[in-house]
Amino acid sequence: MSFSFLLVLAACAVSAVYGQSPIVSGAHWTDTSGNAIQAHGAGIMKVGNTFYWLGEDKSHNSALFKAVSCYSSTDLTTWTRRNDALTPINNTMISTSNVVERPKVIFNSKNSEYVMWFHSDSSNYGAAMAGVATAKSPCGPYTYKASWKPLGADSRDEGLFQDDDGSAYFLYASDGNQNFKIARLDDNYYNISAIASQLNGSTLEAPGIVKRNGMYWLFASHTSGWDPNPNKAFQATSLSGPWSSQADIAPQGVRTYYSQNAYDLPLGSNAIYMGDRWESNLLGSSTYIWYPLDFSSGSPQLVHADVWTVNLSAGTWSAASGTSYEAERGTLSGSSQLLSDSSFSGGTAVGWLGNGGSVSITVQGKGADQWVALYFANGDSSWRNTTVSVNGGAAVVVDQPATGGGHVIISVPVKLHLNSGSNTITFSANQTNYAADLDKIIVY
Repeated sequence: MSFSFLLVLAACAVSAVYGQSPIVSGAHWTDTSGNAIQAHGAGIMKVGNTFYWLGEDKSHNSALFKAVSCYSSTDLTTWTRRNDALTPINNTMISTSNVVERPKVIFNSKNSEYVMWFHSDSSNYGAAMAGVATAKSPCGPYTYKASWKPLGADSRDEGLFQDDDGSAYFLYASDGNQNFKIARLDDNYYNISAIASQLNGSTLEAPGIVKRNGMYWLFASHTSGWDPNPNKAFQATSLSGPWSSQADIAPQGVRTYYSQNAYDLPLGSNAIYMGDRWESNLLGSSTYIWYPLDFSSGSPQLVHADVWTVNLSAGTWSAASGTSYEAERGTLSGSSQLLSDSSFSGGTAVGWLGNGGSVSITVQGKGADQWVALYFANGDSSWRNTTVSVNGGAAVVVDQPATGGGHVIISVPVKLHLNSGSNTITFSANQTNYAADLDKIIVY
């Protein structure tokens, strides 16, 4: 995404091979001004050759409404912040004391306007409404119309889908999050005209739909608050159903690689899963998890790719290749020790890092800033972090999201400057808290 260190990325092998900036999930993405991208609960639309990304500005680290931001890009990687699409209005359901989440926008050709739907709520999530706003340009600013309970029932996490014939549908968690509904919108896209289908007792939220070869694919998570869970896929030949039973889009244990679905963007014969890795205690620092969604097996599966690129004209994606280094082959110091479990790469990892324990791994570098993915497992359900330093230099701190305990492995990338030839990367030195168990690293 126009990440930190983007200018020097041209020297990286990934850019040299693919000729463009990569997508690096879990990194901290910045816009063309160098500021953190604040567009959580993403809604993506394409107008001409330009993509627009609308989302929640959480820079104040609160669930309360600050703004619906709007960014533009022609390549899905370099994003420029535009004017805010929607801003608070006192004494309405979109004041700074309220909640505005998951903004989604579609274009209504009948009225030549952009229509935004969003989850509109009170600070305690008791109002459970949908909200609508309209504009004449993708970033607006949008004019707020109203918030209400569709057909008199709850509406919380939601999405929009526009079919090939221009008909539009509102996808939403309802009835205390117990039932999930797909409702057809009226010709103006201002209101619901009828319920197309309902998945009773499904406890689904965070929905998106992709249509492929005449088949509708619904993607959604279950309800677990800010904590992740294994997101699911459902299929149907009609939006009125019947819908298939749920299927996993990733191994259950990784809980969608610690993320929750926000939007699903078609890409050629496949798609891109766009999710949030929520950090509930510091929402503005939540990162984005975008992975290829591969349909080649017939059932869509997330492709775990630390570093990858898209070719928009061809509708394809390419994962970068890196060099893997096993943590147990590094030099252990202090109280660190080897751990054995079949879930670890090679059956072994390094544990008891931090609080006196560290490990140093020798890697080969290219004389440039390079992405290094840390593969780790937390021994409990808490977030942890680790210090990382190269060749004895200043340490950076890398957050390590909760993996759910046990030996579930996920990865987090960090950008490090590596000299040409041999380098020593040291993990968890001089920190008083415990870091996660380190399985391996991959240098890209």
